[in-house]
Amino acid sequence: MRVLVVEDHATLAERIGEGLRDAGMAVDVVHDGDAALARAAETDYDVVVLDRDLPVVHGDQVCRSLAATDGARILMLTAAAGVDDRVDGLELGADDYLGKPFAFHELVARVRALARRAPSAPPIVRRGDLTVDRARHRASRAGRALSLTRKEFGVLEMLVAADGAVVSAEELLEHVWDANADPFSNIVSVTLTRLRRKLGAPPLIETVVGKGYRL
Repeated sequence: MRVLVVEDHATLAERIGEGLRDAGMAVDVVHDGDAALARAAETDYDVVVLDRDLPVVHGDQVCRSLAATDGARILMLTAAAGVDDRVDGLELGADDYLGKPFAFHELVARVRALARRAPSAPPIVRRGDLTVDRARHRASRAGRALSLTRKEFGVLEMLVAADGAVVSAEELLEHVWDANADPFSNIVSVTLTRLRRKLGAPPLIETVVGKGYRL
């Protein structure tokens, strides 16, 4: 899951980002509305955690713009959490609304719930003897639980969701890692090697030379 956090309070933004990463998500963080629009234009995010009171470009305008693209789900954050404020946020195109201060486990739960709303991504997916539970971040093969790292699970989740289509290394890097990942590293191939070993025989992941990988 790829998440964009847009929050002008730098300390809070970093805490949210680190907490979501600890929950297994790839997270980018920006601090104003203009940077949010620029980042969303170049990266496909599953969820945007959006502070409403932003500098440069106000959060309301960011919300309108992002909602118009029919892309990422939007969770709006604000210190103004009255009924009218929540209604305003939802009418701007936000998918959910969370007032500050908030319990972090609730934020994580809401982000995950928003990411599961896409009809093409059911919470539990089965491919042969492989079962991937996206909601609980668990996977098993032939009834054997797989002990996967967050990145290994993210790669497996993308390959399963592709339903036999080829997924490029660039797509995996973009959606499973964040903007700090080195695009020239071999991190994707190394992660795939470990994942293949854990999945066991017979092999499930095929390398399509010059194109990427498929399950």
